Amino acid sequence: MTARPRILIPARFSDSASALRYRAEVTSRALVEAVWAAGGEPLMIHPATGTDAEIAERLALADGVLLPGGGDLAAQWTGQEHHPTMYDIDEVQDAFDLAVARVVLGQGLPLLAVCRGLQVVNALLGGTVVQDMDSTYGEARHHRHRAHEVKVEAGTRLAGIVGELVDVSCYHHQCIDRPGEGLRVIATADDGVVEAVDLDGAKGWFLGVQWHPEDTWSTNASQLAVFRALVEAAR
Repeated sequence: MTARPRILIPARFSDSASALRYRAEVTSRALVEAVWAAGGEPLMIHPATGTDAEIAERLALADGVLLPGGGDLAAQWTGQEHHPTMYDIDEVQDAFDLAVARVVLGQGLPLLAVCRGLQVVNALLGGTVVQDMDSTYGEARHHRHRAHEVKVEAGTRLAGIVGELVDVSCYHHQCIDRPGEGLRVIATADDGVVEAVDLDGAKGWFLGVQWHPEDTWSTNASQLAVFRALVEAAR
């Protein structure tokens, strides 16, 4: 039996969780089930601050990394002012995710960045975000609990995985404003919101998506294919 590639997923802090009496560290069940269905071994890793060398040592067992969704990044990481709609900010979580992204990109480990994970990479590379899409674009253009089509640039890695037109499930109130250095927009929603990026000059396999492929992987083969691409790159 071929060993499953080990896909590390930073845990998310939670004030409560079913069946636990105290605060918890969690990850999305849909996310780990998608990684498993794609042939990977999902492993949750505790967010703890440390030097890049210490983070690299902890990541040594990883064949690939998945930066998942979650709460907002503190505005300081993008050099912006705090917006009153920002939620679930935890600077330990932020510092860990940013360090993971920095180490993984530096080493060339395969990296899939989803929703908040994409914002982490964008912030690391000097990008900015639209901090609240409702107040910037109007509530008719929000991307919370939204399923819609995304147009993917032909000839890109993502187009080879999901095709040039794909149905996705979104939940986010922030989106990329100015892409970070090297990030190239490769997919957009019909309203122009950035839905996926590639990284020019990346040392290893990389994909960043704003939508949540874990939401519909069990019914949409294109979404499972996103996780399979990560697992195959990690293999």
